[in-house]
Amino acid sequence: MLRRLHKDQPETFAFTPANQAWAEAQVTKYPEGRQASAIIPLLWRAQEQEGWLSRPAIEHVADMLGLAYIRALEVATFYFMFQLQPVGAVAHIQICGTTSCMICGAEDLVAVCRDKIASRPHVISEDGKLSWEEVECLGACANAPMAQIGKDYYEDLTTERFAEMLDQFRAGEVPVPGPQNGRFTSEPLGGVTSLTDAAGSKDEAANGSVALAHRIGDTIKRIDGTEVPLVAPWGRANQADDDPEVAARDPMMGPSGPDGKQAGRVRGQADAPRTRGDASDGRANVRGSDATAKAKPEAGTVAPEPEGRPAAGIAKTHETPTVTGTTDTDGMPAGTQTAAESTATADPGTKPATMDAPKSTGADDLKRIRGVGPKLEKMLNGMGFWHFDQIAAWSDREIAWVDGNLEGFKGRARRDEWVKQARVLAEGGETEFSSRQT
Repeated sequence: MLRRLHKDQPETFAFTPANQAWAEAQVTKYPEGRQASAIIPLLWRAQEQEGWLSRPAIEHVADMLGLAYIRALEVATFYFMFQLQPVGAVAHIQICGTTSCMICGAEDLVAVCRDKIASRPHVISEDGKLSWEEVECLGACANAPMAQIGKDYYEDLTTERFAEMLDQFRAGEVPVPGPQNGRFTSEPLGGVTSLTDAAGSKDEAANGSVALAHRIGDTIKRIDGTEVPLVAPWGRANQADDDPEVAARDPMMGPSGPDGKQAGRVRGQADAPRTRGDASDGRANVRGSDATAKAKPEAGTVAPEPEGRPAAGIAKTHETPTVTGTTDTDGMPAGTQTAAESTATADPGTKPATMDAPKSTGADDLKRIRGVGPKLEKMLNGMGFWHFDQIAAWSDREIAWVDGNLEGFKGRARRDEWVKQARVLAEGGETEFSSRQT
Protein backbone atom coordinates (compact mmCIF):
# COMPACT_ATOMS: atom_id res chain seq x y z
CA MET A 1 0.00 0.00 0.00
CA LEU A 2 1.33 3.43 -0.94
CA ARG A 3 1.56 5.74 2.06
CA ARG A 4 1.98 9.45 1.47
CA LEU A 5 1.92 12.55 3.61
CA HIS A 6 -1.43 14.30 3.74
CA LYS A 7 -1.90 17.13 1.26
CA ASP A 8 -2.86 19.63 3.98
CA GLN A 9 -0.11 20.18 6.54
CA PRO A 10 0.19 22.51 9.55
CA GLU A 11 2.86 25.19 9.41
CA THR A 12 4.76 24.04 12.48
CA PHE A 13 4.96 21.43 15.20
CA ALA A 14 6.29 21.57 18.74
CA PHE A 15 6.13 19.16 21.62
CA THR A 16 4.47 20.45 24.74
CA PRO A 17 7.12 21.33 27.35
CA ALA A 18 6.40 18.13 29.27
CA ASN A 19 6.54 15.98 26.13
CA GLN A 20 9.74 17.73 25.03
CA ALA A 21 11.32 16.81 28.37
CA TRP A 22 10.07 13.25 27.94
CA ALA A 23 11.52 13.03 24.42
CA GLU A 24 14.91 14.37 25.49
CA ALA A 25 14.95 11.81 28.30
CA GLN A 26 14.39 8.98 25.83
CA VAL A 27 17.40 10.07 23.76
CA THR A 28 19.69 9.70 26.79
CA LYS A 29 18.95 5.96 26.85
CA TYR A 30 21.11 5.39 23.78
CA PRO A 31 24.93 5.58 23.39
CA GLU A 32 26.52 8.50 21.57
CA GLY A 33 26.17 8.15 17.83
CA ARG A 34 23.11 5.92 18.26
CA GLN A 35 20.51 8.56 19.10
CA ALA A 36 18.63 7.67 15.91
CA SER A 37 17.43 4.56 17.75
CA ALA A 38 14.99 6.79 19.65
CA ILE A 39 13.07 7.70 16.50
CA ILE A 40 10.09 5.35 16.99
CA PRO A 41 9.23 6.38 20.57
CA LEU A 42 9.61 10.06 19.63
CA LEU A 43 7.41 9.75 16.54
CA TRP A 44 4.88 7.83 18.62
CA ARG A 45 4.84 10.54 21.28
CA ALA A 46 4.24 13.17 18.59
CA GLN A 47 1.28 11.12 17.34
CA GLU A 48 0.00 10.63 20.89
CA GLN A 49 0.02 14.40 21.29
CA GLU A 50 -1.61 15.38 18.00
CA GLY A 51 -3.49 12.25 16.98
CA TRP A 52 -1.52 11.91 13.71
CA LEU A 53 1.95 12.55 12.28
CA SER A 54 2.36 15.70 10.22
CA ARG A 55 5.39 16.57 8.14
CA PRO A 56 6.52 19.28 10.60
CA ALA A 57 6.29 16.70 13.41
CA ILE A 58 8.43 14.20 11.51
CA GLU A 59 10.99 16.89 10.69
CA HIS A 60 11.01 18.13 14.28
CA VAL A 61 11.90 14.63 15.50
CA ALA A 62 14.55 14.31 12.78
CA ASP A 63 16.14 17.59 13.90
CA MET A 64 16.20 16.39 17.51
CA LEU A 65 18.09 13.25 16.46
CA GLY A 66 20.37 14.84 13.83
CA LEU A 67 18.79 12.81 11.01
CA ALA A 68 18.19 13.68 7.41
CA TYR A 69 14.46 14.25 6.97
CA ILE A 70 14.18 11.37 4.50
CA ARG A 71 15.36 8.87 7.14
CA ALA A 72 12.64 9.91 9.56
CA LEU A 73 10.10 9.88 6.74
CA GLU A 74 11.14 6.32 5.84
CA VAL A 75 10.27 5.15 9.36
CA ALA A 76 6.99 7.06 9.53
CA THR A 77 5.76 5.71 6.19
CA PHE A 78 6.90 2.12 6.81
CA TYR A 79 4.99 1.42 10.01
CA PHE A 80 1.19 1.35 9.79
CA MET A 81 0.90 2.33 13.45
CA PHE A 82 1.71 5.87 12.35
CA GLN A 83 -1.23 7.86 11.00
CA LEU A 84 -0.13 10.17 8.17
CA GLN A 85 -3.43 12.01 7.90
CA PRO A 86 -5.74 13.72 10.40
CA VAL A 87 -7.97 11.44 12.45
CA GLY A 88 -11.17 11.97 14.36
CA ALA A 89 -10.89 14.53 17.14
CA VAL A 90 -12.30 12.04 19.66
CA ALA A 91 -11.21 8.60 18.46
CA HIS A 92 -9.72 6.62 15.59
CA ILE A 93 -11.14 3.09 15.30
CA GLN A 94 -9.01 0.25 13.93
CA ILE A 95 -10.99 -2.86 13.01
CA CYS A 96 -9.02 -6.11 12.85
CA GLY A 97 -9.88 -7.78 9.57
CA THR A 98 -7.64 -10.85 9.63
CA THR A 99 -8.81 -14.47 9.60
CA SER A 100 -10.26 -15.04 13.10
CA CYS A 101 -11.97 -11.67 13.25
CA MET A 102 -13.17 -11.92 9.66
CA ILE A 103 -14.79 -15.31 10.37
CA CYS A 104 -16.42 -13.95 13.53
CA GLY A 105 -17.95 -10.84 11.98
CA ALA A 106 -15.31 -8.14 11.33
CA GLU A 107 -17.01 -7.27 8.04
CA ASP A 108 -20.18 -6.46 9.96
CA LEU A 109 -18.18 -4.08 12.19
CA VAL A 110 -16.78 -2.41 9.08
CA ALA A 111 -20.34 -1.96 7.85
CA VAL A 112 -21.19 -0.18 11.11
CA CYS A 113 -18.19 2.14 10.58
CA ARG A 114 -19.35 2.92 7.04
CA ASP A 115 -22.83 3.69 8.33
CA LYS A 116 -22.01 5.67 11.48
CA ILE A 117 -18.63 7.28 10.66
CA ALA A 118 -17.79 7.56 6.94
CA SER A 119 -18.21 5.51 3.80
CA ARG A 120 -14.46 5.14 3.31
CA PRO A 121 -11.56 4.47 5.70
CA HIS A 122 -9.39 7.41 6.80
CA VAL A 123 -12.26 9.83 6.18
CA ILE A 124 -13.31 11.84 9.21
CA SER A 125 -16.98 11.80 10.16
CA GLU A 126 -19.10 14.87 9.40
CA ASP A 127 -19.04 15.94 13.05
CA GLY A 128 -15.24 15.65 13.05
CA LYS A 129 -15.19 13.27 16.00
CA LEU A 130 -14.46 9.80 14.57
CA SER A 131 -12.48 8.06 11.82
CA TRP A 132 -11.79 4.40 11.05
CA GLU A 133 -9.69 1.91 9.13
CA GLU A 134 -9.29 -1.85 8.76
CA VAL A 135 -5.94 -3.26 9.94
CA GLU A 136 -4.12 -6.56 10.01
CA CYS A 137 -4.09 -8.98 12.95
CA LEU A 138 -3.97 -7.31 16.36
CA GLY A 139 -3.31 -10.56 18.21
CA ALA A 140 -6.57 -10.99 20.11
CA CYS A 141 -7.87 -13.92 18.08
CA ALA A 142 -9.54 -15.64 21.06
CA ASN A 143 -11.69 -12.54 21.53
CA ALA A 144 -12.70 -12.01 17.90
CA PRO A 145 -14.07 -9.81 16.50
CA MET A 146 -12.27 -6.88 18.06
CA ALA A 147 -11.03 -3.37 17.46
CA GLN A 148 -8.27 -1.18 18.81
CA ILE A 149 -9.62 2.23 19.77
CA GLY A 150 -7.04 4.70 20.95
CA LYS A 151 -4.69 2.84 23.29
CA ASP A 152 -6.95 -0.08 24.21
CA TYR A 153 -8.55 -3.23 22.84
CA TYR A 154 -12.33 -3.67 22.69
CA GLU A 155 -13.09 -7.35 22.22
CA ASP A 156 -15.95 -9.82 21.73
CA LEU A 157 -17.87 -7.19 19.80
CA THR A 158 -21.33 -7.47 18.28
CA THR A 159 -22.69 -4.97 15.78
CA GLU A 160 -25.21 -3.74 18.36
CA ARG A 161 -22.62 -3.23 21.09
CA PHE A 162 -20.15 -1.66 18.67
CA ALA A 163 -22.72 0.83 17.39
CA GLU A 164 -23.60 1.69 21.00
CA MET A 165 -19.90 2.25 21.79
CA LEU A 166 -19.52 4.68 18.90
CA ASP A 167 -22.44 6.68 20.28
CA GLN A 168 -20.77 6.69 23.69
CA PHE A 169 -17.52 8.02 22.27
CA ARG A 170 -19.41 10.77 20.46
CA ALA A 171 -21.13 11.71 23.71
CA GLY A 172 -17.80 12.13 25.49
CA GLU A 173 -17.96 8.84 27.36
CA VAL A 174 -15.22 6.18 27.36
CA PRO A 175 -16.58 2.61 27.41
CA VAL A 176 -14.63 0.17 29.57
CA PRO A 177 -12.16 -1.65 27.28
CA GLY A 178 -11.66 -5.41 27.11
CA PRO A 179 -14.30 -8.08 26.38
CA GLN A 180 -17.74 -6.60 25.82
CA ASN A 181 -19.68 -9.81 26.53
CA GLY A 182 -18.89 -10.01 30.25
CA ARG A 183 -16.22 -12.70 30.19
CA PHE A 184 -12.94 -12.31 32.04
CA THR A 185 -10.02 -11.73 29.62
CA SER A 186 -9.91 -14.69 27.14
CA GLU A 187 -11.34 -17.46 29.29
CA PRO A 188 -13.72 -19.93 27.58
CA LEU A 189 -17.15 -18.52 26.83
CA GLY A 190 -18.67 -21.14 29.09
CA GLY A 191 -16.43 -20.20 32.01
CA VAL A 192 -13.15 -21.55 33.32
CA THR A 193 -12.68 -25.33 33.36
CA SER A 194 -9.30 -25.43 35.09
CA LEU A 195 -7.45 -23.41 37.74
CA THR A 196 -10.86 -22.60 39.14
CA ASP A 197 -9.39 -21.65 42.51
CA ALA A 198 -7.02 -19.07 41.02
CA ALA A 199 -7.57 -15.35 41.33
CA GLY A 200 -9.17 -13.87 38.26
CA SER A 201 -12.74 -14.23 37.18
CA LYS A 202 -13.80 -14.90 40.78
CA ASP A 203 -12.15 -11.97 42.52
CA GLU A 204 -11.45 -9.34 39.87
CA ALA A 205 -13.80 -7.42 37.60
CA ALA A 206 -11.27 -7.28 34.73
CA ASN A 207 -7.69 -8.16 33.87
CA GLY A 208 -4.88 -5.86 34.97
CA SER A 209 -4.57 -4.01 31.65
CA VAL A 210 -8.29 -3.25 31.45
CA ALA A 211 -8.44 -2.24 35.11
CA LEU A 212 -5.53 0.16 34.68
CA ALA A 213 -6.99 1.67 31.50
CA HIS A 214 -10.32 2.18 33.25
CA ARG A 215 -8.68 3.76 36.30
CA ILE A 216 -6.51 6.15 34.27
CA GLY A 217 -9.28 6.84 31.76
CA ASP A 218 -6.88 7.71 28.95
CA THR A 219 -8.07 5.27 26.27
CA ILE A 220 -8.57 8.04 23.71
CA LYS A 221 -6.98 10.98 25.50
CA ARG A 222 -4.31 12.98 23.69
CA ILE A 223 -1.11 13.01 25.73
CA ASP A 224 0.50 16.37 26.46
CA GLY A 225 2.83 14.91 29.07
CA THR A 226 0.97 16.03 32.17
CA GLU A 227 -1.59 13.25 32.46
CA VAL A 228 0.78 10.34 33.05
CA PRO A 229 4.16 10.07 34.84
CA LEU A 230 7.12 10.83 32.64
CA VAL A 231 9.93 8.31 32.58
CA ALA A 232 12.84 10.00 34.34
CA PRO A 233 15.90 10.79 32.20
CA TRP A 234 18.12 7.75 31.94
CA GLY A 235 20.76 7.81 34.63
CA ARG A 236 18.93 10.27 36.93
CA ALA A 237 19.25 7.84 39.83
CA ASN A 238 18.81 10.60 42.39
CA GLN A 239 16.02 12.55 40.72
CA ALA A 240 13.69 11.55 43.53
CA ASP A 241 15.95 13.52 45.86
CA ASP A 242 15.75 16.55 43.55
CA ASP A 243 11.96 16.48 43.31
CA PRO A 244 9.88 14.67 45.97
CA GLU A 245 6.88 14.72 43.63
CA VAL A 246 8.79 12.54 41.19
CA ALA A 247 9.30 9.89 43.85
CA ALA A 248 5.60 9.94 44.64
CA ARG A 249 4.24 9.59 41.11
CA ASP A 250 6.94 7.93 38.99
CA PRO A 251 7.10 4.14 39.34
CA MET A 252 10.65 4.22 38.00
CA MET A 253 11.80 6.17 41.05
CA GLY A 254 11.95 5.07 44.67
CA PRO A 255 12.08 7.06 47.89
CA SER A 256 15.46 7.98 49.25
CA GLY A 257 16.87 6.26 52.31
CA PRO A 258 18.44 7.97 55.32
CA ASP A 259 21.81 8.06 53.57
CA GLY A 260 20.35 9.94 50.60
CA LYS A 261 20.65 6.91 48.34
CA GLN A 262 17.65 5.81 46.36
CA ALA A 263 15.95 2.70 47.66
CA GLY A 264 16.05 -0.20 45.23
CA ARG A 265 19.10 1.11 43.41
CA VAL A 266 20.91 -1.10 40.96
CA ARG A 267 22.57 -4.16 42.46
CA GLY A 268 26.33 -3.82 42.55
CA GLN A 269 26.37 -0.05 41.95
CA ALA A 270 28.25 0.61 45.17
CA ASP A 271 30.49 -2.40 44.78
CA ALA A 272 33.57 -2.92 42.68
CA PRO A 273 32.52 -3.93 39.17
CA ARG A 274 32.53 -7.66 38.57
CA THR A 275 34.66 -9.22 35.88
CA ARG A 276 33.48 -11.84 33.44
CA GLY A 277 33.14 -15.19 35.11
CA ASP A 278 31.99 -13.79 38.44
CA ALA A 279 28.65 -15.55 38.69
CA SER A 280 27.93 -14.71 42.27
CA ASP A 281 24.50 -13.38 41.32
CA GLY A 282 23.76 -16.31 39.01
CA ARG A 283 24.16 -14.35 35.77
CA ALA A 284 27.06 -13.60 33.47
CA ASN A 285 27.98 -9.93 33.18
CA VAL A 286 29.03 -7.95 30.15
CA ARG A 287 32.26 -9.27 28.70
CA GLY A 288 35.34 -7.14 29.13
CA SER A 289 37.58 -5.60 31.77
CA ASP A 290 36.68 -4.48 35.27
CA ALA A 291 36.30 -0.94 33.94
CA THR A 292 33.57 -1.91 31.49
CA ALA A 293 31.62 -4.63 33.31
CA LYS A 294 28.11 -3.50 34.24
CA ALA A 295 25.51 -5.03 36.48
CA LYS A 296 22.04 -5.59 35.07
CA PRO A 297 19.41 -3.30 36.64
CA GLU A 298 16.74 -4.96 38.69
CA ALA A 299 13.12 -4.58 37.66
CA GLY A 300 11.67 -1.29 38.83
CA THR A 301 15.02 0.47 39.29
CA VAL A 302 16.82 3.18 37.37
CA ALA A 303 20.12 2.51 35.67
CA PRO A 304 23.15 4.03 37.45
CA GLU A 305 24.63 7.21 36.11
CA PRO A 306 27.90 6.37 34.31
CA GLU A 307 30.93 8.46 35.18
CA GLY A 308 31.15 11.54 33.01
CA ARG A 309 27.50 11.52 32.01
CA PRO A 310 25.60 14.73 32.82
CA ALA A 311 22.38 14.61 34.80
CA ALA A 312 20.38 15.10 31.62
CA GLY A 313 21.05 15.44 27.93
CA ILE A 314 23.18 13.36 25.59
CA ALA A 315 25.25 10.60 27.15
CA LYS A 316 28.94 11.37 27.66
CA THR A 317 30.33 7.95 28.45
CA HIS A 318 33.13 6.77 26.18
CA GLU A 319 33.61 3.22 27.39
CA THR A 320 33.78 0.54 24.70
CA PRO A 321 32.37 -2.71 26.07
CA THR A 322 31.86 -5.72 23.85
CA VAL A 323 28.32 -7.00 24.19
CA THR A 324 26.77 -10.19 22.94
CA GLY A 325 23.18 -10.21 21.76
CA THR A 326 21.16 -7.87 19.60
CA THR A 327 22.53 -5.40 17.09
CA ASP A 328 21.47 -1.88 16.23
CA THR A 329 20.57 -0.46 12.84
CA ASP A 330 24.24 -0.13 11.85
CA GLY A 331 24.92 -3.79 12.52
CA MET A 332 26.93 -3.04 15.67
CA PRO A 333 26.23 -4.86 18.93
CA ALA A 334 23.65 -2.84 20.80
CA GLY A 335 25.21 -0.47 23.31
CA THR A 336 28.73 -0.49 21.85
CA GLN A 337 30.92 2.22 20.34
CA THR A 338 32.78 1.94 17.08
CA ALA A 339 36.53 2.26 16.87
CA ALA A 340 35.99 5.70 15.34
CA GLU A 341 33.98 6.82 18.35
CA SER A 342 36.64 5.53 20.73
CA THR A 343 39.38 7.29 18.77
CA ALA A 344 37.39 10.52 18.94
CA THR A 345 37.77 10.55 22.70
CA ALA A 346 41.32 9.19 22.92
CA ASP A 347 43.08 11.57 20.48
CA PRO A 348 42.40 15.33 20.80
CA GLY A 349 43.77 15.78 17.27
CA THR A 350 44.55 19.03 15.48
CA LYS A 351 41.98 21.68 14.61
CA PRO A 352 41.53 22.05 10.82
CA ALA A 353 41.51 25.40 9.05
CA THR A 354 38.11 27.08 9.38
CA MET A 355 36.27 29.95 7.71
CA ASP A 356 34.29 32.75 9.34
CA ALA A 357 31.70 32.63 6.57
CA PRO A 358 31.03 30.68 3.37
CA LYS A 359 32.48 31.70 0.04
CA SER A 360 30.67 34.28 -2.06
CA THR A 361 29.15 31.44 -4.10
CA GLY A 362 27.30 30.26 -0.99
CA ALA A 363 27.70 27.32 1.36
CA ASP A 364 27.62 23.75 0.08
CA ASP A 365 24.75 21.51 1.13
CA LEU A 366 26.63 19.39 3.65
CA LYS A 367 23.54 17.23 4.14
CA ARG A 368 24.54 15.50 0.90
CA ILE A 369 27.19 13.76 2.99
CA ARG A 370 25.84 10.55 4.48
CA GLY A 371 25.59 10.95 8.25
CA VAL A 372 25.10 14.72 8.19
CA GLY A 373 21.58 15.87 8.99
CA PRO A 374 20.24 19.40 9.53
CA LYS A 375 21.47 19.50 13.12
CA LEU A 376 24.99 18.36 12.25
CA GLU A 377 25.16 20.71 9.27
CA LYS A 378 24.32 23.61 11.56
CA MET A 379 26.94 22.39 14.05
CA LEU A 380 29.60 22.15 11.32
CA ASN A 381 28.77 25.62 10.03
CA GLY A 382 29.10 26.95 13.56
CA MET A 383 32.55 25.37 13.77
CA GLY A 384 33.60 27.09 10.53
CA PHE A 385 33.09 24.33 7.95
CA TRP A 386 30.93 25.33 4.99
CA HIS A 387 32.31 23.51 1.95
CA PHE A 388 33.07 20.03 0.66
CA ASP A 389 36.66 20.95 -0.17
CA GLN A 390 37.30 21.93 3.46
CA ILE A 391 36.20 18.51 4.68
CA ALA A 392 37.98 16.73 1.84
CA ALA A 393 41.31 18.21 3.03
CA TRP A 394 41.10 16.96 6.62
CA SER A 395 44.04 14.83 7.79
CA ASP A 396 43.65 11.94 10.21
CA ARG A 397 44.47 14.12 13.20
CA GLU A 398 42.09 16.83 11.97
CA ILE A 399 39.34 14.21 11.67
CA ALA A 400 40.10 13.22 15.27
CA TRP A 401 39.67 16.86 16.37
CA VAL A 402 36.35 17.19 14.56
CA ASP A 403 35.06 13.88 15.92
CA GLY A 404 36.02 14.91 19.43
CA ASN A 405 34.09 18.18 19.13
CA LEU A 406 30.84 16.90 17.63
CA GLU A 407 28.81 17.15 20.82
CA GLY A 408 26.32 14.32 20.84
CA PHE A 409 27.73 12.82 17.62
CA LYS A 410 31.34 11.99 18.50
CA GLY A 411 32.98 9.66 16.02
CA ARG A 412 30.48 10.35 13.25
CA ALA A 413 33.00 11.85 10.77
CA ARG A 414 35.28 8.82 10.79
CA ARG A 415 32.50 6.25 11.04
CA ASP A 416 30.62 7.59 7.99
CA GLU A 417 33.79 8.46 6.03
CA TRP A 418 32.96 12.12 5.54
CA VAL A 419 36.35 12.90 3.96
CA LYS A 420 35.98 10.20 1.33
CA GLN A 421 32.49 11.41 0.43
CA ALA A 422 33.50 15.08 0.46
CA ARG A 423 36.36 14.47 -2.02
CA VAL A 424 33.88 13.08 -4.54
CA LEU A 425 31.40 15.91 -3.98
CA ALA A 426 34.11 18.60 -4.09
CA GLU A 427 35.05 17.43 -7.59
CA GLY A 428 31.46 17.69 -8.76
CA GLY A 429 30.73 13.98 -8.54
CA GLU A 430 27.96 12.11 -6.77
CA THR A 431 28.14 9.47 -4.07
CA GLU A 432 25.64 6.67 -3.81
CA PHE A 433 24.00 8.59 -0.95
CA SER A 434 23.98 12.05 -2.55
CA SER A 435 22.50 10.68 -5.76
CA ARG A 436 19.42 9.64 -3.78
CA GLN A 437 19.05 13.16 -2.35
CA THR A 438 18.46 14.79 -5.73
